Amino acid sequence: MKRSTAALALCLFALPLFAAPALAGWADMLDKAQQAAQTAQGSGSSAGSNAVPAGMSDADIAKGLKEALAKGVSTSIASLGKTDGYFANQAVKILLPEQLQKIETPLRLAGQGKLIDDLVLAMNRAAEQAVPQAANILGDSIKNMSVGDAKGILTGPDDAATQYFRKSSGSKIAELMQPIISKATDSVGVAKAYKKLTANPLAASAAQAYGLDLDSYVNAKAQDGLFTLIAKEEKDIRTNPAERTTSLLKKVFGSR
Repeated sequence: MKRSTAALALCLFALPLFAAPALAGWADMLDKAQQAAQTAQGSGSSAGSNAVPAGMSDADIAKGLKEALAKGVSTSIASLGKTDGYFANQAVKILLPEQLQKIETPLRLAGQGKLIDDLVLAMNRAAEQAVPQAANILGDSIKNMSVGDAKGILTGPDDAATQYFRKSSGSKIAELMQPIISKATDSVGVAKAYKKLTANPLAASAAQAYGLDLDSYVNAKAQDGLFTLIAKEEKDIRTNPAERTTSLLKKVFGSR
C-alpha cells in the first residue's frame, strides 16, 4: 500500500522543473489526482499517512510517471543543448582529460594557458551541439517502459530513473552522438586546439602515453553531464521539501 501512495506523488516528480506554460499543463492532472484522493477518503479507504487513493491503477501510475520523466528529460536536454549549457554549469562542465590535468600547471607556466582554455571551451561547445541527439532515444526508452519498470523506479533509490536510462539508452546515445561529436569537434575547433596544445612535447607525451581519444572522451563526458542533470532533478523532488510545489506532494513526501 505504501508503494502506490509514493507512486502517485512521484508521477509528478518533474513538476517544479518546468517553465510556467508546462506547469499550467499539469494543473488538470493535479486536480484529477487530488479528486481521486478525496474520493478515496470519502468512500472509507484507509486514511493513514500512507493511504492509497482509489481509482489509480498501475497503468495510470505508469502513464503519469512516463509523462513526468519525459518532461524532466526534455528540461535537462534543453538546459544543456544551448550555448554555455555545459561550459557555464560547473556540475557538468567538461574539463581537460585526466592525462592532461596532471600536467596542466606546468603547461600553463610554459605559456600554454590560452590553448588549454581554448580546448576546454571547444569540448564543451561540441557537447552542447551533440546532446540534443539523445532526446529521441530517451523518449523511446520512456515510451517502451513497462509497468514493472515504472514500479521499480518508483520504489527505487533517488536516481532509479537515471539508472534505468543509463542501462536502457546509454550505449545507443553514445553510438548516435559519436558522429555528431566528431563533426562538432572539427567545427568548433577542438581538433585544432588539441593539435596546438599537443605541439608542446610535454602534452604530446601525456596524450600518447594514455592513447587519448578526444572524441570518445567528449562523448562520454557529455553523457555523464546529461545523466548528472537528470539525476539531480529526480532526486530533488524526492528529497527536497522546497521542490514540493503542491499540497499533494507535500502531504505524501512529508510522511515518508
